[in-house]
Amino acid sequence: MNRQHQILFTCREKEHVVKLLEHYDLPFVILGKIPESIQGKVSSILKFGYGIYKVAYRFKPDLFLSHGSHYAAHVAFVTGKPHIAFEDTFNFEQIWLYKPFTKAILTGDYEHPLKSSKVVRYSGCHELAYLHPNRYKPDISVLDEMGISVNEKYVILRFSSWKASHDYGHKGMNFNNKLEAVKQFSQYAKVFISSESELPPILQTYKINIAPFRIHDALAYASLILADSFTMPSESTVLGTPAVIIHNNRSLCLEEQSEKYRLCYIFSESENDQQEAIKKGLELLKKENIKTDWNKRRNKMLKDKIDVTSMLIWFIENWPESFYIMQENPDYQERFR
Repeated sequence: MNRQHQILFTCREKEHVVKLLEHYDLPFVILGKIPESIQGKVSSILKFGYGIYKVAYRFKPDLFLSHGSHYAAHVAFVTGKPHIAFEDTFNFEQIWLYKPFTKAILTGDYEHPLKSSKVVRYSGCHELAYLHPNRYKPDISVLDEMGISVNEKYVILRFSSWKASHDYGHKGMNFNNKLEAVKQFSQYAKVFISSESELPPILQTYKINIAPFRIHDALAYASLILADSFTMPSESTVLGTPAVIIHNNRSLCLEEQSEKYRLCYIFSESENDQQEAIKKGLELLKKENIKTDWNKRRNKMLKDKIDVTSMLIWFIENWPESFYIMQENPDYQERFR
């Protein structure tokens, strides 16, 4: 937008999305609420697709950009415009729907199962598009807002609602273990909970009460995050905060963060693993100077990565030549470090 390009967001009503768009003064159109039933999700392919088509008819974009949206991909195809997808979850029920109608799929360069001539790999991860040090500086005043003193330890627990299409068959952390995590962690740190769904009365006092746009500040200064989802742990690792993840699915980005940079720990949703995850969280909380150690690990990771936003701006402004440059010479991205 600063370079005089016109941008328009379409969104569905989901936790905090509209509030964030309003806070950052970004132009947007709301397409409606996300249905919870399988039938609703199937019918929404037409509903949201038609909604984007009406918006595109008026706005007349040159490009469609999305985080793997099959709605955007289908409308781009119908209107004869290119669709570029940013992919990091590798949920193939979505990929199968958008891939045939997409010109380029941008992914991190970690090992993943998406094999296609449309894939462009870059040295980074999705979260570095907005949390790279060139793009984001944490604001320590969030501690005052949270009632935390400097050097006081605090933990953020993040619980998913498990209502997305790729969440079927998952239960996440059970209620008893959520209570146990709060009880155990409270011995060593203040506990805050961020939850997609409404918290039961017994956990309401732990609900984190800050503006949505401040959550990354809170993550940056936390001593630990424990989550049964992927996004906030991914954000935490690139911010230098230890993360413990409970999930049956694989997050290939987080696996790299775990195995190569030792920034997080991953457990399954089994009862035994949930308890082991709590034990790992306690072990991390008891360590002295853990943030210093994690920042060293984070800096090692950052040395291997590019400023993703700089690369994306170049890629979009120079489309389609940029696609062929990256395909023929992937090292071209080195200039974006």
